[in-house]
Amino acid sequence: MTDIRPDAGAAPAVYVLHDNPDWIPPLREAFDELGVPLVEWVLEEGSVDLAGEPPQGVFWSRLSASSHTRDRAHAKDYARAVLRWLESHGRRTVNGSSVVEIEVSKVVQYSLLRAAGFTVPHTVAVFGRADLKRRARELPVPFITKHNQGGKGLGVRRFDSYDAFDRYVDSAEFEEASDGITLLQEFVESADQSITRAEFAGGAFVYAVRVDTSAGSFELCPADACQVDFSAQAVCAVPGSESTQDAQAAAAAGTAAFRERLDIDATDPLIRRLEAFLAAHRIEIAGVEFIEKADGTRVVYDVNTNTNYNSDVEALTNRSPRLALARFLGAELAKAAPALV
Repeated sequence: MTDIRPDAGAAPAVYVLHDNPDWIPPLREAFDELGVPLVEWVLEEGSVDLAGEPPQGVFWSRLSASSHTRDRAHAKDYARAVLRWLESHGRRTVNGSSVVEIEVSKVVQYSLLRAAGFTVPHTVAVFGRADLKRRARELPVPFITKHNQGGKGLGVRRFDSYDAFDRYVDSAEFEEASDGITLLQEFVESADQSITRAEFAGGAFVYAVRVDTSAGSFELCPADACQVDFSAQAVCAVPGSESTQDAQAAAAAGTAAFRERLDIDATDPLIRRLEAFLAAHRIEIAGVEFIEKADGTRVVYDVNTNTNYNSDVEALTNRSPRLALARFLGAELAKAAPALV
């Protein structure tokens, strides 16, 4: 993020605050297709004159909880500062300063979800390392660990015995959480070795994707192993790395890692509840992940305050979260600066 200076001559645009330039090209394609101007502000070293007027436009935070793994340890703090500055000047922010706190803390996510009546995994938050072994005994085996500020499967491991966990805690392999908070969590087994990710843009449901976790490592909870694959393939990789023909063949054979769930639509009771939850917390763009157990219980375990994309899935559906996102932000830009767009 270079110096941000007032520019009265700058045309209004959608400004995206983010921590990974590799994410943006596929999104930019959608904005270009719809003629929505997009300007990047990378959350890295730079400066802001707090007395200066921000440019006109809509400001969308796409901060990721895994930003510290990309040599941007302070990205969340930069996002807080920039968003507060923008909001103090009355600029329209999408996934603003209050949403940053939800993105970077699973403790916050689970607390809010539980308070809203969702089923979430039984989780114990441990500060530091000293209490880990004792508190682990409160969970049945198998159980998993994960980092409070997660993403990319950070700190996610499955343990089938307390002794194995004790050895891990005492070893050099122990993975310290960036904020010092390790989560001990019940192992939630899905009915069919999959998780589901529901995408929302403008607070409205776009589509749901089934992600196959059957090939996940035994060292990771299947749901989070899936999350690692989902992030690596659907977010970080440039879409189109596999051909559309291959994707169609895999889907037809039922072997695609990512497939749209046609049985879930906007009338689904869980989707309606999630839309209400997102609205209550001013989360306008999100991907919410849940596991369906054999008894039909749906366990919500992750709220991502951004959107993912997968070219293979989009090749097989007429619903695109990228285009839905660009349409929503373009409409917000028109409302924020109607005389200038």
